[in-house]
Amino acid sequence: MNIDGVNFGPDGLVVAVVQQHDTRDVLMVAYMNAEALRRTLAEGLVTYWSRSRNEFWRKGDTSGNSQRLVSITADCDGDALLVVVDQNGPACHTGSASCFTPQGQVTS
Repeated sequence: MNIDGVNFGPDGLVVAVVQQHDTRDVLMVAYMNAEALRRTLAEGLVTYWSRSRNEFWRKGDTSGNSQRLVSITADCDGDALLVVVDQNGPACHTGSASCFTPQGQVTS
């Protein structure tokens, strides 16, 4: 992936949609800045930027539920990333496999 093609927002962040490589399930949505993206590409373990804590966080460092990078693709205008991973353990902080569970379903 060419980091120059990524269109980081005014806050220096780009949205990262995270998908499990074999099932194609969407696991979570997070944010990356340029350094988080560089770290991810260099290490092969996914690093994000926490907006609430204002710091880097590598998925799994505290929980053990790591994400090994499979691929990263920018969308057509470069303002979102599809991060395909091999997830080890649950992706969601609640213990669910995905942050997108039936309990979160929006109905009319």
